[in-house]
Amino acid sequence: MNVIDSIVTQAASIAAVRRDIHAHPELCFEEVRTADVVAQKLTEWGIPIHRGMGKTGVVGIVKGRDGGASGRAIGLRADMDALPMQEFNTFAHASVHKGKMHACGHDGHVAMLLAAAQHFAKHRNFDGTVYLIFQPAEEGGGGARVMIEDGLFEQFPMQAVYGMHNWPGMPVGTFAVSPGPVMASTSEFKITLRGKGGHAALPHTGIDPVPIACQMVQTFQTIISRNKKPVDAGVISVTMIHAGEATNVVPDSVELQGTVRTFTVEVLDLIEKRMRQVAEHTCAAHDATCEFEFVRNYPPTINSPAEAEFARKVMATIVGEERVLAQEPTMGAEDFAYMLQAKPGAYCFIANGDGQHREMGHGGGPCMLHNPSYDFNDDLIPLGATYWVKLAEEWLAQPTSA
Repeated sequence: MNVIDSIVTQAASIAAVRRDIHAHPELCFEEVRTADVVAQKLTEWGIPIHRGMGKTGVVGIVKGRDGGASGRAIGLRADMDALPMQEFNTFAHASVHKGKMHACGHDGHVAMLLAAAQHFAKHRNFDGTVYLIFQPAEEGGGGARVMIEDGLFEQFPMQAVYGMHNWPGMPVGTFAVSPGPVMASTSEFKITLRGKGGHAALPHTGIDPVPIACQMVQTFQTIISRNKKPVDAGVISVTMIHAGEATNVVPDSVELQGTVRTFTVEVLDLIEKRMRQVAEHTCAAHDATCEFEFVRNYPPTINSPAEAEFARKVMATIVGEERVLAQEPTMGAEDFAYMLQAKPGAYCFIANGDGQHREMGHGGGPCMLHNPSYDFNDDLIPLGATYWVKLAEEWLAQPTSA
């Protein structure tokens, strides 16, 4: 692998920062200590910072050898927040906060971008500007959207923005990137069916919402199998059903909740429309009523073709063509989608391995994302930082018309 020597030299110190952040996880919009660590390091390296965008976000501004005179700028983004879950690991850098854990590797994302920042500060081997975006609240808080609403792209004008996520299960030393949709949209629904309760021995005297709800859940799957094109991906998952208080009582109401995932807004529009029709008409057929709520959270994460190809070429110079994989789209969601709606760019995966990097004291589970035994692989720090540095340097070296 063609990693930058000076980054390798500093990798151990950056890994120590990563482990400190891992031990002190903070949830969305609460990343005060994490932001302090980031700000302190950037300031120590002579990088001007802006704080408070997106509540706890930090933006580092690195001007190139021309002082940014070219007007070209690229944004590199790392998310900072942890998850509200208990860590099973017992190694030295395990979480000290009960019920909070860096189970998705955002501590590692921060570390890789910090390692790149340290190199940028020392070398500045580019013309233009690199914006280092340390973003809060990816895990459900929509921190990317909030930063944008706070003026991220107006205050720090850039022509492209890139993001990266570690991906367990892929062999270390590989990347994955592809054009088009790579992460799904995520939406939540809540449907309250209202019938007429009564005695379970006398069902004819009421309107039982339970069989209506069962029929509705089954019919939703025909939207996936019969309403949308088979080649268009979509998932409807009813994940909660709440009804009843006693075995001999027909309840007055049933509540259904769940999620919808798609790779395009068009399919999302179709699913929402048909779910509403199914819910309302199924209830009407049984003299029941319903309240239908559908909340759209993150949009699909869609890589720009040109920017994804540019990222692939940069990766190939680091690890070789054969170790740059096609990025299999996943039904997970990512709020970097908001940044890609506003700017061209690409979101890639860097392999986190199979979990063998974990020290003694890890839990019994696999090293997968959102697993209580997860830990970021510190071997990725030099590789990920090298990608950030080469991506920015080569992107900014393009002709102005590019």
